[in-house]
Amino acid sequence: MYKTLRLSFSLKNTYRVNSILFALKQIPLIRNILPDSLYSVGGLKIFANIISVIWEVVSAFLGKLLYLLIMVWGIGILYGNVPAEQAFLHILLLLTIIGAYMNTSLFNPTRDKYYAMIQLRMNAREYTLVNYGYSILKVIVGFLPFAILFGRLRNVPLWFCILIPFCVAGLKLAVAAYSLWDYERSGFVYNENKLKKHLWFFAAVLLALAYVLPAVGAAFPSTVSMAVMLLVIPAGIIGIRKIISFQYYREVNQELLSQVVNQMDAVKQTARATSEKAISADVSITSRRKGFEYLNELFVKRHRNILWKSATRIAGVWLVLFCAAVIGLLTVPEAGTIVNRLVMTWLPYFTFIMYVLNRGTGFTQALFMNCDHSLLTYSFYKRPGFILKMFRIRLREIIKVNALPAVVIGAGLCVLLYVSGGTDNPLNYAVLFVSILCMSVFFSIHYLTIYYLLQPYNAGTEMKSGMYKVILWITYLVCLFLMQIRMSILVFGIACIAFCVVYSVVACVLVYRFAPVTFRLRN
Repeated sequence: MYKTLRLSFSLKNTYRVNSILFALKQIPLIRNILPDSLYSVGGLKIFANIISVIWEVVSAFLGKLLYLLIMVWGIGILYGNVPAEQAFLHILLLLTIIGAYMNTSLFNPTRDKYYAMIQLRMNAREYTLVNYGYSILKVIVGFLPFAILFGRLRNVPLWFCILIPFCVAGLKLAVAAYSLWDYERSGFVYNENKLKKHLWFFAAVLLALAYVLPAVGAAFPSTVSMAVMLLVIPAGIIGIRKIISFQYYREVNQELLSQVVNQMDAVKQTARATSEKAISADVSITSRRKGFEYLNELFVKRHRNILWKSATRIAGVWLVLFCAAVIGLLTVPEAGTIVNRLVMTWLPYFTFIMYVLNRGTGFTQALFMNCDHSLLTYSFYKRPGFILKMFRIRLREIIKVNALPAVVIGAGLCVLLYVSGGTDNPLNYAVLFVSILCMSVFFSIHYLTIYYLLQPYNAGTEMKSGMYKVILWITYLVCLFLMQIRMSILVFGIACIAFCVVYSVVACVLVYRFAPVTFRLRN
Protein backbone atom coordinates (compact mmCIF):
# COMPACT_ATOMS: atom_id res chain seq x y z
CA MET A 1 0.00 0.00 0.00
CA TYR A 2 2.77 2.44 0.92
CA LYS A 3 4.57 1.80 -2.40
CA THR A 4 1.34 2.42 -4.30
CA LEU A 5 0.71 5.64 -2.38
CA ARG A 6 4.27 6.84 -3.09
CA LEU A 7 4.07 6.01 -6.81
CA SER A 8 0.66 7.60 -7.23
CA PHE A 9 1.84 10.78 -5.54
CA SER A 10 4.98 10.81 -7.68
CA LEU A 11 2.92 10.44 -10.86
CA LYS A 12 0.42 13.11 -9.87
CA ASN A 13 3.20 15.46 -8.77
CA THR A 14 5.11 15.01 -12.04
CA TYR A 15 1.98 15.85 -14.03
CA ARG A 16 1.33 18.89 -11.84
CA VAL A 17 4.97 20.10 -11.94
CA ASN A 18 5.04 19.95 -15.75
CA SER A 19 1.79 21.91 -15.83
CA ILE A 20 3.28 24.57 -13.54
CA LEU A 21 6.42 24.85 -15.70
CA PHE A 22 4.26 25.17 -18.81
CA ALA A 23 2.20 27.89 -17.10
CA LEU A 24 5.37 29.80 -16.17
CA LYS A 25 6.42 29.75 -19.80
CA GLN A 26 3.12 31.44 -20.73
CA ILE A 27 3.57 34.47 -18.44
CA PRO A 28 4.31 37.44 -20.75
CA LEU A 29 6.79 39.22 -18.47
CA ILE A 30 9.09 36.23 -17.97
CA ARG A 31 8.42 34.21 -21.14
CA ASN A 32 11.61 35.38 -22.84
CA ILE A 33 13.73 34.94 -19.73
CA LEU A 34 13.04 31.23 -19.29
CA PRO A 35 15.10 28.85 -21.44
CA ASP A 36 13.61 26.51 -24.04
CA SER A 37 14.98 23.58 -22.04
CA LEU A 38 12.74 24.63 -19.17
CA TYR A 39 11.70 21.12 -18.11
CA SER A 40 15.31 20.03 -17.51
CA VAL A 41 16.36 22.95 -15.29
CA GLY A 42 16.83 21.57 -11.79
CA GLY A 43 16.19 24.81 -9.90
CA LEU A 44 12.92 25.47 -11.68
CA LYS A 45 11.78 21.89 -11.10
CA ILE A 46 12.47 22.28 -7.37
CA PHE A 47 10.53 25.54 -7.39
CA ALA A 48 7.63 23.85 -9.20
CA ASN A 49 7.72 20.95 -6.72
CA ILE A 50 7.48 23.40 -3.82
CA ILE A 51 4.47 25.08 -5.45
CA SER A 52 2.92 21.65 -6.05
CA VAL A 53 3.31 20.65 -2.40
CA ILE A 54 1.91 24.00 -1.22
CA TRP A 55 -1.04 23.61 -3.57
CA GLU A 56 -1.70 20.09 -2.27
CA VAL A 57 -1.89 21.44 1.27
CA VAL A 58 -3.93 24.49 0.31
CA SER A 59 -6.37 22.43 -1.77
CA ALA A 60 -7.20 20.35 1.30
CA PHE A 61 -8.50 23.47 3.07
CA LEU A 62 -9.32 26.23 0.56
CA GLY A 63 -12.30 24.55 -1.12
CA LYS A 64 -13.84 23.61 2.22
CA LEU A 65 -13.33 27.14 3.53
CA LEU A 66 -15.05 28.75 0.54
CA TYR A 67 -17.84 26.15 0.60
CA LEU A 68 -18.75 26.70 4.25
CA LEU A 69 -18.07 30.46 4.12
CA ILE A 70 -20.26 31.17 1.09
CA MET A 71 -22.70 28.30 0.54
CA VAL A 72 -23.57 27.48 4.16
CA TRP A 73 -22.60 30.18 6.65
CA GLY A 74 -22.64 33.18 4.27
CA ILE A 75 -26.09 32.53 2.81
CA GLY A 76 -27.38 31.28 6.16
CA ILE A 77 -26.88 34.66 7.83
CA LEU A 78 -29.39 36.19 5.40
CA TYR A 79 -32.25 34.27 6.99
CA GLY A 80 -33.20 36.33 10.00
CA ASN A 81 -36.56 34.61 10.56
CA VAL A 82 -34.97 31.20 11.24
CA PRO A 83 -32.74 30.41 14.26
CA ALA A 84 -29.06 30.58 13.31
CA GLU A 85 -28.29 26.99 14.31
CA GLN A 86 -31.36 25.63 12.51
CA ALA A 87 -30.60 27.43 9.20
CA PHE A 88 -26.92 26.36 9.28
CA LEU A 89 -27.69 22.66 9.86
CA HIS A 90 -30.60 22.65 7.38
CA ILE A 91 -28.46 24.00 4.53
CA LEU A 92 -25.47 21.83 5.46
CA LEU A 93 -27.51 18.61 5.49
CA LEU A 94 -29.07 19.11 2.06
CA LEU A 95 -25.84 20.28 0.41
CA THR A 96 -23.98 17.34 1.93
CA ILE A 97 -26.45 14.94 0.30
CA ILE A 98 -25.85 16.61 -3.07
CA GLY A 99 -22.07 16.51 -2.66
CA ALA A 100 -22.09 12.86 -1.62
CA TYR A 101 -23.06 11.67 -5.10
CA MET A 102 -21.84 14.57 -7.27
CA ASN A 103 -18.30 14.61 -5.85
CA THR A 104 -17.38 11.02 -5.00
CA SER A 105 -13.63 10.93 -5.88
CA LEU A 106 -14.09 7.18 -6.39
CA PHE A 107 -15.95 7.50 -9.69
CA ASN A 108 -14.16 10.50 -11.17
CA PRO A 109 -12.13 9.53 -14.28
CA THR A 110 -8.97 11.64 -14.40
CA ARG A 111 -5.78 11.60 -16.44
CA ASP A 112 -3.56 10.58 -13.52
CA LYS A 113 -5.78 7.51 -12.98
CA TYR A 114 -5.51 6.70 -16.68
CA TYR A 115 -1.71 6.95 -16.64
CA ALA A 116 -1.46 4.82 -13.47
CA MET A 117 -3.94 2.01 -14.11
CA ILE A 118 -4.10 1.82 -17.91
CA GLN A 119 -0.67 2.84 -19.13
CA LEU A 120 1.52 1.81 -16.16
CA ARG A 121 -0.67 -1.17 -15.25
CA MET A 122 -0.60 -0.44 -11.52
CA ASN A 123 -2.75 -2.62 -9.28
CA ALA A 124 -6.19 -1.07 -9.78
CA ARG A 125 -7.57 -2.16 -6.42
CA GLU A 126 -4.62 -0.87 -4.42
CA TYR A 127 -4.38 2.36 -6.38
CA THR A 128 -8.11 3.07 -6.03
CA LEU A 129 -8.28 2.27 -2.31
CA VAL A 130 -5.14 4.25 -1.45
CA ASN A 131 -6.20 7.36 -3.35
CA TYR A 132 -9.82 7.15 -2.22
CA GLY A 133 -8.72 6.76 1.38
CA TYR A 134 -6.48 9.79 0.97
CA SER A 135 -9.35 11.86 -0.48
CA ILE A 136 -11.62 10.90 2.44
CA LEU A 137 -8.85 11.86 4.87
CA LYS A 138 -8.56 15.25 3.13
CA VAL A 139 -12.31 15.74 3.54
CA ILE A 140 -12.12 15.12 7.28
CA VAL A 141 -8.97 17.18 7.90
CA GLY A 142 -10.04 20.01 5.58
CA PHE A 143 -13.52 20.37 7.03
CA LEU A 144 -12.64 20.06 10.71
CA PRO A 145 -11.28 23.56 11.52
CA PHE A 146 -13.89 25.41 9.46
CA ALA A 147 -16.80 23.27 10.68
CA ILE A 148 -15.83 24.24 14.22
CA LEU A 149 -15.32 27.92 13.30
CA PHE A 150 -18.51 28.52 11.32
CA GLY A 151 -20.59 26.08 13.33
CA ARG A 152 -19.81 27.85 16.58
CA LEU A 153 -20.56 31.21 14.95
CA ARG A 154 -24.06 29.84 14.27
CA ASN A 155 -24.47 28.42 17.81
CA VAL A 156 -24.02 24.76 16.80
CA PRO A 157 -22.81 22.64 19.77
CA LEU A 158 -19.05 22.09 19.76
CA TRP A 159 -19.33 18.31 20.00
CA PHE A 160 -21.43 18.22 16.82
CA CYS A 161 -19.11 20.66 15.00
CA ILE A 162 -16.29 18.17 15.60
CA LEU A 163 -18.42 15.36 14.14
CA ILE A 164 -19.52 17.29 11.01
CA PRO A 165 -16.47 16.22 8.91
CA PHE A 166 -17.08 12.57 9.86
CA CYS A 167 -20.75 12.94 8.85
CA VAL A 168 -19.72 14.30 5.43
CA ALA A 169 -17.17 11.50 4.96
CA GLY A 170 -19.67 8.89 6.19
CA LEU A 171 -22.27 9.86 3.62
CA LYS A 172 -19.68 9.81 0.82
CA LEU A 173 -18.58 6.31 1.91
CA ALA A 174 -22.18 5.08 2.07
CA VAL A 175 -23.00 6.40 -1.43
CA ALA A 176 -19.78 4.91 -2.85
CA ALA A 177 -20.53 1.53 -1.27
CA TYR A 178 -24.06 1.55 -2.68
CA SER A 179 -22.71 2.35 -6.17
CA LEU A 180 -20.27 -0.59 -5.95
CA TRP A 181 -23.10 -2.89 -4.80
CA ASP A 182 -25.22 -1.65 -7.70
CA TYR A 183 -22.40 -2.53 -10.13
CA GLU A 184 -22.30 -6.08 -8.79
CA ARG A 185 -26.08 -6.30 -9.16
CA SER A 186 -26.66 -4.62 -12.53
CA GLY A 187 -23.26 -3.98 -14.10
CA PHE A 188 -23.89 -0.23 -14.21
CA VAL A 189 -20.75 1.90 -13.74
CA TYR A 190 -21.49 5.19 -11.98
CA ASN A 191 -19.66 8.20 -13.45
CA GLU A 192 -19.93 11.46 -11.53
CA ASN A 193 -19.01 13.42 -14.66
CA LYS A 194 -21.99 11.99 -16.58
CA LEU A 195 -24.92 12.17 -14.18
CA LYS A 196 -28.35 10.97 -15.24
CA LYS A 197 -31.13 13.53 -15.67
CA HIS A 198 -32.99 12.33 -12.58
CA LEU A 199 -29.90 12.98 -10.42
CA TRP A 200 -29.64 16.53 -11.75
CA PHE A 201 -33.34 17.00 -11.01
CA PHE A 202 -32.84 15.59 -7.51
CA ALA A 203 -29.95 18.01 -6.94
CA ALA A 204 -32.07 20.96 -8.11
CA VAL A 205 -34.89 19.96 -5.73
CA LEU A 206 -32.50 19.64 -2.79
CA LEU A 207 -30.87 22.96 -3.66
CA ALA A 208 -34.25 24.67 -3.75
CA LEU A 209 -35.21 23.12 -0.41
CA ALA A 210 -31.90 24.19 1.10
CA TYR A 211 -32.33 27.88 0.29
CA VAL A 212 -36.03 28.48 -0.31
CA LEU A 213 -37.44 26.92 2.87
CA PRO A 214 -35.41 29.13 5.26
CA ALA A 215 -36.36 32.17 3.19
CA VAL A 216 -40.04 31.57 4.00
CA GLY A 217 -39.33 30.82 7.65
CA ALA A 218 -39.29 27.02 7.44
CA ALA A 219 -36.36 24.66 8.00
CA PHE A 220 -35.70 21.21 9.41
CA PRO A 221 -35.51 21.26 13.21
CA SER A 222 -31.94 21.18 14.45
CA THR A 223 -32.47 17.84 16.18
CA VAL A 224 -33.70 16.28 12.92
CA SER A 225 -30.73 17.57 10.89
CA MET A 226 -28.27 16.43 13.54
CA ALA A 227 -29.91 13.00 13.89
CA VAL A 228 -29.83 12.36 10.13
CA MET A 229 -26.19 13.43 9.85
CA LEU A 230 -25.18 11.28 12.82
CA LEU A 231 -26.89 8.24 11.29
CA VAL A 232 -24.67 8.39 8.20
CA ILE A 233 -21.53 7.84 10.28
CA PRO A 234 -22.35 4.17 11.04
CA ALA A 235 -23.66 3.86 7.46
CA GLY A 236 -20.25 4.99 6.22
CA ILE A 237 -18.46 2.57 8.54
CA ILE A 238 -20.58 -0.28 7.16
CA GLY A 239 -19.83 0.97 3.64
CA ILE A 240 -16.08 0.70 4.26
CA ARG A 241 -16.42 -3.08 4.32
CA LYS A 242 -17.96 -3.13 0.83
CA ILE A 243 -15.37 -0.68 -0.51
CA ILE A 244 -12.47 -2.79 0.79
CA SER A 245 -13.92 -6.16 -0.28
CA PHE A 246 -14.97 -5.07 -3.79
CA GLN A 247 -13.11 -7.17 -6.39
CA TYR A 248 -13.84 -5.42 -9.70
CA TYR A 249 -11.94 -2.14 -9.49
CA ARG A 250 -9.99 -2.82 -12.69
CA GLU A 251 -13.16 -3.51 -14.66
CA VAL A 252 -14.87 -0.45 -13.26
CA ASN A 253 -11.90 1.82 -13.93
CA GLN A 254 -11.32 0.43 -17.41
CA GLU A 255 -14.86 1.39 -18.34
CA LEU A 256 -14.59 4.80 -16.64
CA LEU A 257 -11.23 5.59 -18.21
CA SER A 258 -11.87 4.12 -21.66
CA GLN A 259 -12.67 7.52 -23.14
CA VAL A 260 -10.21 9.70 -21.21
CA VAL A 261 -7.77 9.89 -24.13
CA ASN A 262 -10.46 11.25 -26.42
CA GLN A 263 -12.07 13.40 -23.74
CA MET A 264 -10.32 16.62 -24.70
CA ASP A 265 -11.03 16.08 -28.40
CA ALA A 266 -14.70 15.52 -27.58
CA VAL A 267 -14.79 18.71 -25.53
CA LYS A 268 -13.17 20.67 -28.36
CA GLN A 269 -15.57 19.24 -30.93
CA THR A 270 -18.55 20.02 -28.71
CA ALA A 271 -17.37 23.58 -28.13
CA ARG A 272 -16.76 24.04 -31.83
CA ALA A 273 -20.17 22.61 -32.76
CA THR A 274 -21.90 24.78 -30.15
CA SER A 275 -20.09 27.85 -31.43
CA GLU A 276 -21.04 27.07 -35.02
CA LYS A 277 -24.70 26.54 -34.09
CA ALA A 278 -24.76 30.05 -32.65
CA ILE A 279 -24.04 31.50 -36.10
CA SER A 280 -27.05 32.56 -38.11
CA ALA A 281 -27.36 30.72 -41.44
CA ASP A 282 -29.29 33.58 -43.01
CA VAL A 283 -27.46 34.30 -46.28
CA SER A 284 -29.30 37.62 -46.66
CA ILE A 285 -27.34 39.18 -43.78
CA THR A 286 -25.11 41.92 -45.14
CA SER A 287 -23.72 45.33 -44.29
CA ARG A 288 -23.19 48.66 -46.02
CA ARG A 289 -20.10 49.50 -44.00
CA LYS A 290 -16.51 49.18 -45.17
CA GLY A 291 -13.33 47.51 -43.93
CA PHE A 292 -13.21 46.26 -40.34
CA GLU A 293 -16.55 47.90 -39.57
CA TYR A 294 -18.07 45.67 -42.27
CA LEU A 295 -16.41 42.57 -40.75
CA ASN A 296 -17.56 43.48 -37.24
CA GLU A 297 -21.16 44.20 -38.23
CA LEU A 298 -21.45 40.88 -40.04
CA PHE A 299 -20.05 39.11 -36.97
CA VAL A 300 -22.50 40.80 -34.61
CA LYS A 301 -25.50 40.15 -36.87
CA ARG A 302 -24.61 36.49 -37.31
CA HIS A 303 -24.11 36.02 -33.57
CA ARG A 304 -27.24 37.75 -32.34
CA ASN A 305 -28.31 34.62 -30.43
CA ILE A 306 -25.33 34.76 -28.06
CA LEU A 307 -25.03 38.55 -27.99
CA TRP A 308 -28.12 40.74 -28.35
CA LYS A 309 -30.74 38.01 -28.00
CA SER A 310 -29.14 36.77 -24.80
CA ALA A 311 -28.73 40.30 -23.41
CA THR A 312 -32.36 41.09 -24.25
CA ARG A 313 -33.59 38.01 -22.39
CA ILE A 314 -31.49 38.86 -19.33
CA ALA A 315 -32.79 42.42 -19.36
CA GLY A 316 -36.36 41.14 -19.69
CA VAL A 317 -36.00 38.80 -16.73
CA TRP A 318 -34.61 41.57 -14.54
CA LEU A 319 -37.37 43.94 -15.65
CA VAL A 320 -39.99 41.40 -14.56
CA LEU A 321 -38.20 40.87 -11.23
CA PHE A 322 -38.08 44.60 -10.52
CA CYS A 323 -41.74 45.07 -11.48
CA ALA A 324 -42.69 42.22 -9.13
CA ALA A 325 -40.57 43.77 -6.36
CA VAL A 326 -42.20 47.18 -6.81
CA ILE A 327 -45.69 45.63 -6.75
CA GLY A 328 -44.69 43.73 -3.62
CA LEU A 329 -43.49 46.92 -1.91
CA LEU A 330 -46.71 48.74 -2.81
CA THR A 331 -48.72 45.80 -1.47
CA VAL A 332 -46.64 45.31 1.70
CA PRO A 333 -45.29 48.79 2.63
CA GLU A 334 -43.74 47.54 5.89
CA ALA A 335 -41.15 45.61 3.83
CA GLY A 336 -39.86 48.95 2.49
CA THR A 337 -37.50 49.52 5.43
CA ILE A 338 -35.68 46.23 4.86
CA VAL A 339 -35.49 46.72 1.06
CA ASN A 340 -34.26 50.30 1.48
CA ARG A 341 -31.50 49.19 3.83
CA LEU A 342 -30.45 46.41 1.42
CA VAL A 343 -30.30 48.74 -1.60
CA MET A 344 -28.35 51.36 0.36
CA THR A 345 -25.66 48.96 1.61
CA TRP A 346 -25.60 45.95 -0.75
CA LEU A 347 -24.24 47.61 -3.89
CA PRO A 348 -20.96 45.57 -3.66
CA TYR A 349 -23.07 42.41 -4.00
CA PHE A 350 -24.01 43.50 -7.54
CA THR A 351 -20.38 43.25 -8.59
CA PHE A 352 -20.77 39.48 -8.60
CA ILE A 353 -24.15 39.71 -10.34
CA MET A 354 -22.69 41.87 -13.12
CA TYR A 355 -19.76 39.43 -13.36
CA VAL A 356 -22.19 36.55 -13.90
CA LEU A 357 -24.37 38.43 -16.40
CA ASN A 358 -21.52 39.85 -18.48
CA ARG A 359 -21.22 38.33 -21.97
CA GLY A 360 -17.48 39.01 -22.28
CA THR A 361 -16.24 35.42 -22.12
CA GLY A 362 -18.81 34.17 -24.64
CA PHE A 363 -18.02 37.13 -26.92
CA THR A 364 -14.25 36.53 -26.94
CA GLN A 365 -14.64 32.77 -27.38
CA ALA A 366 -16.93 33.31 -30.36
CA LEU A 367 -14.50 35.88 -31.74
CA PHE A 368 -11.73 33.31 -31.82
CA MET A 369 -13.73 30.28 -32.91
CA ASN A 370 -15.55 31.98 -35.76
CA CYS A 371 -13.30 34.87 -36.77
CA ASP A 372 -9.78 35.28 -35.38
CA HIS A 373 -9.07 31.53 -35.62
CA SER A 374 -8.77 32.00 -39.40
CA LEU A 375 -7.77 35.66 -39.72
CA LEU A 376 -4.73 35.35 -37.42
CA THR A 377 -3.12 33.15 -40.05
CA TYR A 378 -2.84 36.23 -42.32
CA SER A 379 0.03 38.64 -41.70
CA PHE A 380 -1.97 41.80 -42.55
CA TYR A 381 -4.42 41.08 -39.69
CA LYS A 382 -1.57 41.19 -37.14
CA ARG A 383 -0.37 44.68 -38.05
CA PRO A 384 -0.42 46.98 -34.98
CA GLY A 385 -2.76 49.53 -36.56
CA PHE A 386 -5.28 46.88 -37.61
CA ILE A 387 -5.20 45.12 -34.22
CA LEU A 388 -5.87 48.36 -32.36
CA LYS A 389 -8.64 49.37 -34.74
CA MET A 390 -10.44 46.03 -34.30
CA PHE A 391 -9.97 46.26 -30.53
CA ARG A 392 -11.75 49.64 -30.43
CA ILE A 393 -14.58 48.43 -32.65
CA ARG A 394 -15.12 45.24 -30.65
CA LEU A 395 -14.92 47.08 -27.34
CA ARG A 396 -17.64 49.45 -28.49
CA GLU A 397 -19.89 46.52 -29.48
CA ILE A 398 -19.50 44.46 -26.30
CA ILE A 399 -20.06 47.56 -24.14
CA LYS A 400 -23.32 48.18 -26.03
CA VAL A 401 -24.44 44.58 -25.57
CA ASN A 402 -23.68 44.51 -21.84
CA ALA A 403 -25.17 47.96 -21.30
CA LEU A 404 -28.73 46.77 -22.00
CA PRO A 405 -29.16 44.62 -18.85
CA ALA A 406 -26.99 47.10 -16.90
CA VAL A 407 -29.38 49.96 -17.69
CA VAL A 408 -32.36 47.86 -16.61
CA ILE A 409 -30.67 46.81 -13.35
CA GLY A 410 -29.41 50.32 -12.57
CA ALA A 411 -32.79 51.92 -13.26
CA GLY A 412 -34.60 49.15 -11.39
CA LEU A 413 -32.46 49.65 -8.28
CA CYS A 414 -33.12 53.39 -8.39
CA VAL A 415 -36.87 52.75 -8.59
CA LEU A 416 -36.69 50.25 -5.73
CA LEU A 417 -34.76 52.76 -3.65
CA TYR A 418 -37.38 55.44 -4.32
CA VAL A 419 -40.42 53.20 -3.70
CA SER A 420 -38.94 51.73 -0.51
CA GLY A 421 -38.56 55.12 1.14
CA GLY A 422 -35.97 57.00 -0.89
CA THR A 423 -32.85 58.71 0.37
CA ASP A 424 -32.00 62.12 1.82
CA ASN A 425 -29.20 62.59 -0.71
CA PRO A 426 -30.43 62.63 -4.35
CA LEU A 427 -26.85 62.00 -5.46
CA ASN A 428 -27.32 58.38 -4.38
CA TYR A 429 -29.65 57.78 -7.34
CA ALA A 430 -27.11 59.01 -9.87
CA VAL A 431 -24.19 57.16 -8.27
CA LEU A 432 -26.21 53.93 -8.04
CA PHE A 433 -27.17 54.03 -11.71
CA VAL A 434 -23.74 55.07 -13.00
CA SER A 435 -21.86 52.55 -10.82
CA ILE A 436 -23.88 49.65 -12.26
CA LEU A 437 -23.06 50.88 -15.76
CA CYS A 438 -19.39 51.19 -14.80
CA MET A 439 -19.35 47.60 -13.54
CA SER A 440 -20.71 46.52 -16.92
CA VAL A 441 -18.12 48.58 -18.79
CA PHE A 442 -15.33 47.24 -16.57
CA PHE A 443 -16.09 43.59 -17.31
CA SER A 444 -16.48 44.35 -21.02
CA ILE A 445 -13.02 45.95 -21.12
CA HIS A 446 -11.50 43.37 -18.79
CA TYR A 447 -12.36 40.28 -20.82
CA LEU A 448 -11.50 41.81 -24.17
CA THR A 449 -8.20 43.15 -22.82
CA ILE A 450 -6.97 39.84 -21.42
CA TYR A 451 -8.08 38.17 -24.66
CA TYR A 452 -5.87 40.51 -26.69
CA LEU A 453 -2.95 40.46 -24.24
CA LEU A 454 -2.94 36.70 -23.57
CA GLN A 455 -4.84 35.22 -26.57
CA PRO A 456 -5.20 31.78 -24.95
CA TYR A 457 -6.12 29.55 -27.91
CA ASN A 458 -3.99 27.62 -30.38
CA ALA A 459 -4.86 26.70 -33.96
CA GLY A 460 -6.70 23.61 -32.67
CA THR A 461 -8.93 25.88 -30.51
CA GLU A 462 -7.38 24.45 -27.31
CA MET A 463 -6.89 26.87 -24.42
CA LYS A 464 -3.14 26.90 -23.75
CA SER A 465 -2.65 29.89 -21.47
CA GLY A 466 -2.30 29.13 -17.78
CA MET A 467 -2.05 32.85 -17.03
CA TYR A 468 -5.41 33.45 -18.73
CA LYS A 469 -7.05 30.87 -16.47
CA VAL A 470 -5.36 32.36 -13.40
CA ILE A 471 -6.70 35.84 -14.20
CA LEU A 472 -10.22 34.44 -14.71
CA TRP A 473 -10.01 32.73 -11.32
CA ILE A 474 -8.68 35.87 -9.63
CA THR A 475 -11.57 37.85 -11.13
CA TYR A 476 -14.04 35.30 -9.81
CA LEU A 477 -12.51 35.26 -6.30
CA VAL A 478 -12.40 39.07 -6.08
CA CYS A 479 -16.08 39.25 -7.03
CA LEU A 480 -16.87 36.62 -4.38
CA PHE A 481 -14.97 38.65 -1.80
CA LEU A 482 -16.85 41.83 -2.69
CA MET A 483 -20.12 40.00 -2.00
CA GLN A 484 -19.17 39.98 1.68
CA ILE A 485 -18.67 43.78 1.86
CA ARG A 486 -21.42 46.09 3.08
CA MET A 487 -20.82 49.72 2.11
CA SER A 488 -22.91 52.79 1.38
CA ILE A 489 -23.86 53.66 -2.19
CA LEU A 490 -21.81 56.86 -2.23
CA VAL A 491 -18.59 55.33 -0.90
CA PHE A 492 -18.59 52.13 -2.94
CA GLY A 493 -20.22 53.69 -6.01
CA ILE A 494 -17.71 56.52 -6.33
CA ALA A 495 -14.83 54.09 -5.71
CA CYS A 496 -16.26 51.77 -8.39
CA ILE A 497 -16.61 54.59 -10.93
CA ALA A 498 -13.08 55.86 -10.27
CA PHE A 499 -11.60 52.35 -10.55
CA CYS A 500 -13.44 51.74 -13.82
CA VAL A 501 -12.08 54.94 -15.35
CA VAL A 502 -8.50 54.19 -14.25
CA TYR A 503 -8.70 50.56 -15.38
CA SER A 504 -10.09 51.59 -18.78
CA VAL A 505 -7.16 53.95 -19.39
CA VAL A 506 -4.57 51.40 -18.23
CA ALA A 507 -6.15 48.61 -20.30
CA CYS A 508 -6.14 50.68 -23.48
CA VAL A 509 -2.50 51.64 -22.94
CA LEU A 510 -1.52 47.99 -22.38
CA VAL A 511 -3.34 46.86 -25.51
CA TYR A 512 -1.75 49.68 -27.52
CA ARG A 513 1.70 48.71 -26.20
CA PHE A 514 1.61 44.89 -26.16
CA ALA A 515 -1.27 43.55 -28.27
CA PRO A 516 0.65 43.74 -31.58
CA VAL A 517 3.04 41.17 -30.05
CA THR A 518 0.71 39.06 -27.90
CA PHE A 519 -2.33 38.79 -30.16
CA ARG A 520 -1.34 35.71 -32.15
CA LEU A 521 -2.06 32.00 -32.49
CA ARG A 522 -0.42 29.95 -29.76
CA ASN A 523 1.80 26.99 -30.57
